[in-house]
Amino acid sequence: MRKNIYITFFIFIIAHFQVFGQDTITVIGVGDMMLGSNYPSEAYLPPNQGKDLLAEVNEILQNATITFGNLEGTVLNSGGTIKKCSNPNICYAFRMPEYLIDNLVRAGFDVLSIANNHVGDFGEEGKKNAVKVLKEKGLYYAGLTSCPTVVFEKNGIRFGLVAFAPNNGTVNINDLPNAVSLVKELSTKADIVIVSFHGGAEGTNHQHVKRKTETFYGENRGNVYDFAHKMIDAGADIIFGHGPHVTRAVEVYKDRFIAYSLGNFCTYKQFNIKGVSGLAPIIKVFTDKQGKFFKAQITPIYQPPPGGVAIDKEKRVIQVIKNLTKTDFPEVPIKIDDNGLIIRK
Repeated sequence: MRKNIYITFFIFIIAHFQVFGQDTITVIGVGDMMLGSNYPSEAYLPPNQGKDLLAEVNEILQNATITFGNLEGTVLNSGGTIKKCSNPNICYAFRMPEYLIDNLVRAGFDVLSIANNHVGDFGEEGKKNAVKVLKEKGLYYAGLTSCPTVVFEKNGIRFGLVAFAPNNGTVNINDLPNAVSLVKELSTKADIVIVSFHGGAEGTNHQHVKRKTETFYGENRGNVYDFAHKMIDAGADIIFGHGPHVTRAVEVYKDRFIAYSLGNFCTYKQFNIKGVSGLAPIIKVFTDKQGKFFKAQITPIYQPPPGGVAIDKEKRVIQVIKNLTKTDFPEVPIKIDDNGLIIRK
């Protein structure tokens, strides 16, 4: 009897190692990042060249096979043609000096989405310079019509990213046939396909996944639920959403992980970081080499004014995600514990 127990335990240990050991791929995803803007004034730039913004979480971000985030704004030291704002009360323009991107490199980021409503804040010059700087600094990126996807290799695994948004010059989240085509093609080139989308209405009144088309100030922000499912049907393995500037629920669909909004991760001034708008997760997704979901881990953070990242010892965003997931996806068999571990029931 005891021998059988030992054999069973040994088999469990071997299986556990195979699932969560050397064959496990880890992908970290975070939300919106705007590290400071020299427009309209250098008063909106962080001290110490922004080196303190991510210092508390650098080691966490570095501890994954790859790390992803959404770069909310353009990269340009000066100049550019500022966008026209029909409503100055809701219109912001972000111009990050090139040196701020060094902080993302230092933190261990590998790949970024540049598909959002601020990548065009300073016209074509801003877009082209952002792409040039990211490439020079060794960061991968995707999301513009000129660079919709990217494929790169790390630790022997080929990763692909395609990023979508409802904004001019970005890959259109509302063109589903094109989105499906891009993901299908990417799945033939990459072992793990990551889809990023900038979609859904913004603000504290829009934390829930509605399962229908969302609009915000007259703009079609997509049906993110339908979009995410269609992307997985087409071959996507991990989906990271952003855009609402608040955290939303998570889901596992066909053994693939979806985060519907990762919130405001690292911003400096000009962003609302009060209440739930200042809470966000670092989500680390564990998969096999083909992207099949094993588990995920939430590290809770908050942004103390005027911005930057701090570990939240109160773990508030974990409870936010637990409650939203229970409400929005009661049929999905996943469990989130109080320490942020996400597993299938």
